[in-house]
Parts: sequence; structure tokens; C-alpha cells
Amino acid sequence: MNGGPAVVRVLVVDDHPVVRRGLRAMVDDLPDVTAVGEAADGAAALDLLAALPAGQRPHVVLMDLQMGSGMHGVEATRRITALPDPPAVLILTTYSTDADILAAVEAGATGYLLKDAPPEDLAAAIHATARGETVLAPPVAARLLGRVRAGRPTLSPREAEILQLLAEGLPNRQISKRLFISEATVKTHLVHIYDKLGVDSRTSAVAAGLAAGLIRPAG
Repeated sequence: MNGGPAVVRVLVVDDHPVVRRGLRAMVDDLPDVTAVGEAADGAAALDLLAALPAGQRPHVVLMDLQMGSGMHGVEATRRITALPDPPAVLILTTYSTDADILAAVEAGATGYLLKDAPPEDLAAAIHATARGETVLAPPVAARLLGRVRAGRPTLSPREAEILQLLAEGLPNRQISKRLFISEATVKTHLVHIYDKLGVDSRTSAVAAGLAAGLIRPAG
């Protein structure tokens, strides 16, 4: 598993100045975590990402969902994850509806945490997100589980093994080396996994697999 950076750089995105500054102060107080900037909406976050030197770019973007009249969190997440060598996006919000959760996951968010989470949970989530692991707050996982419980998909042992490695943040090349199979074979298995889970991205597959109990949380 990727051990992640020794000190995780974080960009805080939230439209409420008091909340944003409080989050930044909290982030700076976390062990082995530092805030490299803050933004009031998605557009400002994208501008800041473009302006930061390579050595100061964040590993994780802590993203609110609803941000007034500015670019909202889902669209910002979609644009950030489409960048070359993008940071991971960890949603931190008060919203936990099915629509919000699924939209954020489909946009490429690596994690989804609620703002009432204690600091130690936030610290663990930031470090896990920086390692490429999928992080779901318990209420979020419960909602996703409710969507898949009616028709739990069945994965083959190899598919489950690959999905578990996805949850641990491994790219296709490392998965192929770990399992002694070709990258083409990994991709073929991923197509089958996506089809069985009804998803179209790695993050969505991991979230669905965790919710359905098909794999265990990384760590």
C-alpha cells in the first residue's frame, strides 16, 4: 500500500469565512498535516491550484458541497480530478443525502466525511485520502448500503481481490505486479466489476464494494 506523504498538504474549500478559517486552523493543528491555502468556492480553488508552485500543491482538497453562488463542490471535484496529477478530493459537508453522496463519488471524490466528525477522524481521513484510499463516514456508508442491499452483486474471488487493491489505492500497474497478471487482464476484470456494481469509475466501485460488504476498508 502507498504510505502517502510524510506531511499532507491540504487546500480548504468552503464558502463560509468563519467555517473556512476554523477548518484551516483545525487542519494546521492535526499531526503531519498542513494547510497550504483556502478558497471560497470551486473556481477559486482551481485558480489557486494553478498558481501554487509544484512543491506547495496540496495532496488533498477538503471540499464543501454547497457554496452559495460560486462553483459548487461536485463540479469543482469533477474539474480537479480531471487535472494532470490531481490532488485527492475529500468531501467535508453537512449534506448526506443519496443524491449528494452519489454525485460526489461519481465526480471523483476519494472520500466523504460529515462536518460533525471529531478531529481525530478528520486526521485519519485526510491521511487515508492522501494514500489513495476511499473514506466513507458511517452514515454515508449506511446510505450506500441501503441502495445496494436489495440486489447484492456477486464478484469472483479475483474480482474481489482486485477491488480490494483498488480500495488500498493501488494503480493498475501495481495491481498487475501484485497478482502476477497483465495490465490488460486487470482492465478486463475492472470492466466486469464496474458492470456488476453498476458504476463507471474506480472510486464509485470502491464505495459500492465497501457499502455492500464485498471488501474491507483499507488500513
